[in-house]
Amino acid sequence: MEVIISNEDQKTKVILNGRIDTTNAEQFQKDIQPLMEGDSPQIEIECSGMEYTSSQGLRMFLMLQKSVNARKGQMAMLNMRPQVKEVFDITGFSNIIKIQ
Repeated sequence: MEVIISNEDQKTKVILNGRIDTTNAEQFQKDIQPLMEGDSPQIEIECSGMEYTSSQGLRMFLMLQKSVNARKGQMAMLNMRPQVKEVFDITGFSNIIKIQ
């Protein structure tokens, strides 16, 4: 899993490449921890390179979304692959997290 984080135009952009699974979920949590802090976050997550997410990855996205909501920000996941979006749809996460 590769996580690239940058700040542009008062938005935080995150690019995800690879798989989020039990072997790297702890590192993924460390990578996104700074996104759970700060004022009024505006976060866009580019998912075109994300091949898979396990339940642990889903948990991290939920924690991030709750943190963003608590700080009156917005988060969107962009360009999600169909097989990954299906996981979000089946689990109901697509009703909680904005997917574009």
